[in-house]
Amino acid sequence: MGISIWQLLIVLGIVILLFGTKKLRNIGTDLGGAIRGFKKSMGDDEEKPADPDTLEGQQEKQAQTQAEEKPREKQS
Repeated sequence: MGISIWQLLIVLGIVILLFGTKKLRNIGTDLGGAIRGFKKSMGDDEEKPADPDTLEGQQEKQAQTQAEEKPREKQS
């Protein structure tokens, strides 16, 4: 006693009549963008190298350079 293909088509037809194809396309685009944004934010938790063109990337590169120079100074 599941949902048949005819029942799904009737529901789809009613939804199209109520909202229109343009509005449904906009809703789908917005929903897809929200899902992409959510997946991207979930993936940002992982460690990844910073973009060297951004201020954060420049600061990270400078910190790494300073960390590498300190052990060299102690050895001399």
